[in-house]
Amino acid sequence: MAKRFSSDRGPSQRQLRAGELIRHALVEILQREELREPELQGVSVTVTEVRAAPDLKQATVFCTALGGALADDRRGPAVVASLNKAAPHMRGELGKRIDMKFTPQLTFRYDDSFDTARHIDQLLSRPEVRRDLPSQDDD
Repeated sequence: MAKRFSSDRGPSQRQLRAGELIRHALVEILQREELREPELQGVSVTVTEVRAAPDLKQATVFCTALGGALADDRRGPAVVASLNKAAPHMRGELGKRIDMKFTPQLTFRYDDSFDTARHIDQLLSRPEVRRDLPSQDDD
């Protein structure tokens, strides 16, 4: 008999759907709500991904500042810490906007995928690497 729950598979369709629902609601909350945290004043936060736990009671929210480089900014860790401090308030607002049995507990993390992509682009644009890559007109 096949295993019903396997840890080596990715998230289920239910988790993906719940993550997108939560992401859309959080974007709306961050755009319209006035959060009291001083580190969040004047900072435009982009929610890039939400990963819901299999039981949908916890969700990890990956975010970055609009325009990227939240990690390079000295305020970056303070912004993520402020988002985690404001998480209970956002969870309450989230509960009003989504129709789920349980409103998940939110944990905010910095999304470094944009920084990684920028670093790879910089590496690929170096002259010593560029000469080893096939040219565009070699078809």
